[in-house]
Amino acid sequence: MAITLLILAGSAVFFMSGRVRSDLVAICALLLLLLSGILEPAEALSGFSNSVVIMMIGLFIVGGGIFQTGLAKMISSRLLKLAGNSELKMFLVVMLATAFIGAFVSNTGTVALMLPIVVSMATSANMNPARLLMPLAFASSMGGMLTLIGTPPNLVIQDALIAAGFERLSFFSFTPVGLIVLAAGIILLSLLTRLLGTKRDEHDEAGHGNRSLKELAGEYQISQNLFRVRVKERSSLNGHKLAELDIPERFNISIIEVRRKTSHKNPFFKTLSQQFAGPDTLIAEGDILYVLGDFAQVKHFACKSGLQLMDATTREQDTSSAGSNTLSFQEIGIAEVLLTPTSILLNKYIKDSGFRERYNVNILGIKRKGEYKLRQLKDERIRIGDALLVQGTWSNIARLEREQSDLVVVGQPLQEAAKVTLDHKAPIAAGIMLLMVALMVLDLFPAVVSVMLAAVLMIITGCLRNMEQAYKTINWESIVLIAGMIPMSAALEKTGAASLLSGGLVGGLGSLGPLALLAGVYFTTSLMTMFISNTATAVLLAPIALAAAADIGASPYPFLFAVTIGASLCFASPFSTPPNALVMAAGKYTFMDYIKVGLPLQIIIGVLMIMVLPLLFPF
Repeated sequence: MAITLLILAGSAVFFMSGRVRSDLVAICALLLLLLSGILEPAEALSGFSNSVVIMMIGLFIVGGGIFQTGLAKMISSRLLKLAGNSELKMFLVVMLATAFIGAFVSNTGTVALMLPIVVSMATSANMNPARLLMPLAFASSMGGMLTLIGTPPNLVIQDALIAAGFERLSFFSFTPVGLIVLAAGIILLSLLTRLLGTKRDEHDEAGHGNRSLKELAGEYQISQNLFRVRVKERSSLNGHKLAELDIPERFNISIIEVRRKTSHKNPFFKTLSQQFAGPDTLIAEGDILYVLGDFAQVKHFACKSGLQLMDATTREQDTSSAGSNTLSFQEIGIAEVLLTPTSILLNKYIKDSGFRERYNVNILGIKRKGEYKLRQLKDERIRIGDALLVQGTWSNIARLEREQSDLVVVGQPLQEAAKVTLDHKAPIAAGIMLLMVALMVLDLFPAVVSVMLAAVLMIITGCLRNMEQAYKTINWESIVLIAGMIPMSAALEKTGAASLLSGGLVGGLGSLGPLALLAGVYFTTSLMTMFISNTATAVLLAPIALAAAADIGASPYPFLFAVTIGASLCFASPFSTPPNALVMAAGKYTFMDYIKVGLPLQIIIGVLMIMVLPLLFPF
């Protein structure tokens, strides 16, 4: 028992110091429990097969799908309309929306649903996400107090009451308590979150200042010189490869992209495919060609070739729709290329540079001494100091970066590709998200099954591009942290340390009256939840609280409510509940951040509940 308590105390010290990664601390504590013989290997590794850990992995993937399809940005823009530019209104919207969802869905599922939305909201408002993410996690736990199904400890005390022969609780027996907790939480967090700072992280600021792909295209004035033409049935281009047509030489324009109708009739899937316009691209009837050049020359090209001119003029548009007259960056991207002073490409003509032949990329424009050239590029020489705007598939741009040592591709092409949202998949992601919520509310399957089903659907429907991207959405530090700490609760129970602590603290207060005993039950539960799971704490303390109430002849209801509230509302530790762990990485919180904000909140709400519970449920 003493060894277990020492390991627990040592872990707490390292967590609070923040000098060692939290996942490493958890693994070291796990190894010590294993090497000291307190836990068997199967017990020590049980955390990695725990349903909560598996559910968190699935929720990270679901959240990644919500982000990648642009659904988070769409929802956040609607919530931003409600909040406006007011940080207080944004805070209130997040707290109330999260608490409402948390009343019917597990707090872990609620946070996973709202986390990408809240991050997108904060980014759009140029606000530090840390100011909203901790309130998000705490609001999900507060929302769990609104209904019987909101959090597992509620069901634990329900079972304890029924087993002891008392009247069962109704679905909304918790609502008065939950509303008081939520109101107090909103007031306190509006003040306490000021401790987290207002400025965004310097790295985030730098990223925010970088040019987006649309900004890069706008800088080179691509959209103002981009036109669409449709290939008619009797067009002279029909059935020919681009290399055979010699369009740049004849018309002084460039075809940079082809969009072609696919067989999909479902509105949830793309109806146009995006193809790079290379020398071997075969033109077919119905193709939409994206042409870069002067409007008069494009018009002449359309008339001579039997094409339908779809744009009389163009202007900047904020869209990535496959049918718009702007470039889409889902499969094909753009990047700026800088040449080194010793590059073999210097003084070569664009037409002799070999970019298209070797790497299958087009040169769309040249930036030279602050001026931009987009026309008659084939006869331009590449000079020192030039920046080239190139276009091609993301993989070919990345290959250009890898294989050409005398040029530099600005940015990282494959990372830029990953940032491009799959907007046409947003309705599918929304459907999967709603299905997950419905399955959780109806309780048709265990929560972990509903979450894993949603995660798999996100991948197979293409809301995430591939399995590699799905794995990248998972925050492994949070997963290892929770999996490593779960066996700690087993060690505390196995050695009798948990029973000794809880029984001693609660039993010693019984003679001081019901209010003192209520306070003892509440704060014992609250303290233990910082180190073992809230469900395990509730299971452990519910029978003790029930017996203590019987010993002094008091009603068990306020004491059991103290157990479920104390177990559910633990804010002073990142690993006490999965929601706290879920937001830790995204908010870049340290253990001390939870102490600064969560500990005062936990204590004040505890004192409030000790005063309120006897009024709602008399002794």
